[in-house]
Amino acid sequence: MQNTKTHIVALFLIFTTMGFAQKGPYFLEGQAPDLEGKKWKLIKGMSDEFNKKYIDKSKWITTGGWIGRAPGLFQEENISQQDGSLQVTAKKLDEPIEKNGKKFTHGGAKIESHQGMTYGYYECRMKANKTFMSSTFWLINDKRGVQGCDRRTTELDIQECFGRTTTNKKFTQKFSTQMNSNLHSRDIPEGCDYKKDHSPSKGAIANGTVYDDYHVYGCWWKSKDEVWFFLDGKLVNKVTPPADFDLEMRLRMVIETYDWNPAPADGGMKQSRDDRTTYYDWVRSWRVK
Repeated sequence: MQNTKTHIVALFLIFTTMGFAQKGPYFLEGQAPDLEGKKWKLIKGMSDEFNKKYIDKSKWITTGGWIGRAPGLFQEENISQQDGSLQVTAKKLDEPIEKNGKKFTHGGAKIESHQGMTYGYYECRMKANKTFMSSTFWLINDKRGVQGCDRRTTELDIQECFGRTTTNKKFTQKFSTQMNSNLHSRDIPEGCDYKKDHSPSKGAIANGTVYDDYHVYGCWWKSKDEVWFFLDGKLVNKVTPPADFDLEMRLRMVIETYDWNPAPADGGMKQSRDDRTTYYDWVRSWRVK
């Protein structure tokens, strides 16, 4: 009988991890927000367990649009889906590539959701790469075809980190040991009464780094002026956006380069493929219904 019970519990844990028994976002006991009688509803178009052999192109865009910030070029060939995870591998190009007047020496990638949404809970279970290039999970609005004051940019960075710091800039020194979040308001059209600014949020990893193991990064975009950040199921901060956060945004998972954490002289890509890869175990988006 004991063996049977153990087997049942083991199966339940496996199914929960794979998402089969998932009833809501990942929270530690006592950390879940009070929904006042309402429930979480999974938004399937912005959620993925990454258990298939190939990336689901009905949900995710992997080509076109923004090509990356030099020297990091977005390349679909750096994206794979295997062993139950979405994998994005950073690399140094065999030869530099010239695009749009810029020189690219490294390869990264961008995965973006087709679907957009406003208020809800967004989370991922991610293991960052160990390079100077980023591992990220964030949202941004799509301004194509938009007119008037809504043609501004709102950006919600849930996690933006990297494994290796190559600069002595003070604000970069903990990018491998904490949840680095930010709310941006910018590109305000002339005559529109919105504030251009950003609101940062930090949350320290309890043990280790962003690349030692998987961590769950979550954000409850509660309303136009209230955003809660969760790290490994625990509330770490509540932030008021610099301007109204009421525009529909799309999810992004991006491995890129920054001019404020530049490529080292040796190219920074001598690690193994595993160490150069960012792993996304799952991504889930929820709406309160």
